[in-house]
Amino acid sequence: MSAESSEVLVEFIQMGVSVKVSAIDTATGREVSIVGPANATRDYLSRTAVNKLRYVLSKEKSERL
Repeated sequence: MSAESSEVLVEFIQMGVSVKVSAIDTATGREVSIVGPANATRDYLSRTAVNKLRYVLSKEKSERL
């Protein structure tokens, strides 16, 4: 299953004025995290974490070749 078609789980944990956002690829189990301001929209934080996950998966795939 490619990174573009796999399901991604997103978790939000607020820590004071910041939010830790984790994105997990269900096919590979790969997880990445970002930290952003608590007043940012969930959509923005989610997109940022998912984009980071896609970048990491793409980089790992190119390193295996």
